[in-house]
Amino acid sequence: MVNIRSLDPSASPLDYYGSELRRLREAAGLGQSQLGGIVFCTGSLIGQIETAKKVPTRDFSERIDAALMTGGFFTRLVGLVLRSQLPTWFQPYAEMEAKAAYISTYQSQLVYGLLQTPAYARAVLSVEHSDLLDEMVAARIERQRILERDRPPVLWVVLDEAALSREIGGREVMRAQLGHLLTFVNEPWVQIQVLPFKAGEHAAVMGSFTLLRFDSDPDLFYAESYDMGHMTANPEVMRERSVGYARLQATALSVEDSASLIARVMEERYGHGGVA
Repeated sequence: MVNIRSLDPSASPLDYYGSELRRLREAAGLGQSQLGGIVFCTGSLIGQIETAKKVPTRDFSERIDAALMTGGFFTRLVGLVLRSQLPTWFQPYAEMEAKAAYISTYQSQLVYGLLQTPAYARAVLSVEHSDLLDEMVAARIERQRILERDRPPVLWVVLDEAALSREIGGREVMRAQLGHLLTFVNEPWVQIQVLPFKAGEHAAVMGSFTLLRFDSDPDLFYAESYDMGHMTANPEVMRERSVGYARLQATALSVEDSASLIARVMEERYGHGGVA
């Protein structure tokens, strides 16, 4: 039976997406199964998205735009929908991250979200979000689109060596993840340094943090705990953490030596003949 659950378009971006999909589908004189046949999915999936029970993907949105000739409406809207699937406490940071001109981050345990592969992100998120895993992975990958802009932000990542050694998702996932990091070697807007174990105590022993800089807005410091994020524009905090980050960059391996270490770990630890 066709699902005719009514939606309040103002309730959320997902509800708005669903109500507009239904409205434009009906305006085109198509049933759910008919539209599903055109965009290569089931009528049931169309119904689930129209009733906000399923989160649409970017690929689905592009196919819907082509089928209904909506001029890219759903492709533009899906970014907002996916961002709304992020944890509520994380959404303010994601919004500012998307506006930043310069992102500097130190990551003590994991690869930074903007550089994660889908498989690595799925393994990380499955620990706490198994019930909404597909949606959470899609939302994380959507964040990465800022690196594909004509004028992307400058991204500088200092990655603790622990993130290379911590096996997330299994050896194949880690091998692919480290290989993905190496694809940025010749990307001028993305710089990756590894802070080696031999550095010992360092300026960020208290944990991961990120500095966001903007063309016209105040700079921001961001760090997070188990279930919440802390973001501030306090000038003293920014001054202290900026100096700390500069010290981390000076202590870390050079970009070139970092790439060599990543490649070595990828082959020696996660290659087919690597350690178990």
